[in-house]
Amino acid sequence: MAAHRSTADILDAAVHVRQAARSATSGTAGLDAVLAALSEVMDYDHASLTRWDPLRRRHTTLAGSYPDDATAYIETRLHHDPVFPVLRSPARGGLWLRDVPRHLLAASPGFLEVLSPLGIQDGVAQCLFGADGRYVGMLNVSTRRPRRTPDPARAVVTLLTESLAAAVAPRTTPQPQEAAAEHAAAPPRRPGGLSPRELQVLAELTTGRTNREIAERLYITPRTVATHIEHILTKLDLPNRAAAAARAATWGIAPSP
Repeated sequence: MAAHRSTADILDAAVHVRQAARSATSGTAGLDAVLAALSEVMDYDHASLTRWDPLRRRHTTLAGSYPDDATAYIETRLHHDPVFPVLRSPARGGLWLRDVPRHLLAASPGFLEVLSPLGIQDGVAQCLFGADGRYVGMLNVSTRRPRRTPDPARAVVTLLTESLAAAVAPRTTPQPQEAAAEHAAAPPRRPGGLSPRELQVLAELTTGRTNREIAERLYITPRTVATHIEHILTKLDLPNRAAAAARAATWGIAPSP
């Protein structure tokens, strides 16, 4: 099972997911192969990849194993769920079930009506964005077994989002009315041109945490945190991390729970 594999094995499995995603992007393979490869990164009971349809204002399942009622919820109701605005935050690298604040779970039909009856205890919902910042779809993964902590799969899933987004995004050029609808549905542009991971690190700076503390929360190394901070200061033309934290506060960027 993937939950008992080493970090090196999980990283090797992630390479297979990226290869499957590239094949799906080129049209030489389907997205079912992507989900099959993903099961080697993290074992799951249900998973799906969906594409956002900006004209119909709903998700369309491209590959998945959820029961019909859960699939219907993901496609037609998930984007109205109280958890969804948190999930769509540009600074977030995916929302894991164990990290959802209790008050949101108590107000979430998705959890109360769909996940809880299935016995789901863990998993992740990951929004996918195209290279131009458009929201293109979602990865949903659910398991009945709580995952270990720390869990290297958390960081790996975040690293895979670019490949998954490319596989999910429509391959045709949007018509003018579709492009306008997509623009209306798209999240704000990433502030300062920062990457999703840099936005996560920037958010953590507002708490005054050390590089090691940030590294533990984001499942990366302190050296990687330091590199991200250097990039943040360069991109935002700021002198130090205190100034970066102040900029994050001005933008309303806060760390995940």
